[in-house]
Amino acid sequence: MPWRETSVMEERLRFVARLLEGEGMSDVCREFGISRKTGYKIFNRYKDDGLEALTDRSRRPVRYANQLPEPVEAMIVRLKKDKPHWGARKIRELLVRKLAGDVRVPSKSTVPAVLDRHGLVAHGGNVIIKAEVASVLYGIADSYKREARWQDTDAKVRRRLRGR
Repeated sequence: MPWRETSVMEERLRFVARLLEGEGMSDVCREFGISRKTGYKIFNRYKDDGLEALTDRSRRPVRYANQLPEPVEAMIVRLKKDKPHWGARKIRELLVRKLAGDVRVPSKSTVPAVLDRHGLVAHGGNVIIKAEVASVLYGIADSYKREARWQDTDAKVRRRLRGR
């Protein structure tokens, strides 16, 4: 017997239909594998809003408590475009002076996040250079270690020969 594909909407519709036929909430919830609390929530949504209520709702928050005000974000972007050589720290210090008390000043991590979000920050150029420098340095360090090991071995051999 092949698997039967059903959507969440179809399952909720079947659930509500069985309740409307007169079956008990506990029995139907048990068969569908949901809690009675969830069953009542689905059924009450259906009674209040009809079929539209059986679709999935967005889980996106209605508002963001600490979201940066749009004018402040625009000011950060404008400052960076006017002075491209300025970094996030300098821009934040200017905001501290300009906004002193009027609006909450963004945190130290917010300004670079805004600049990054708007594509105003260059990434990754130093990583390759650092890797090349590190490989060269490690190569030099390895050669010194090899020489030191050979010198130690030579000294041990000379000591043994002298001791005989």
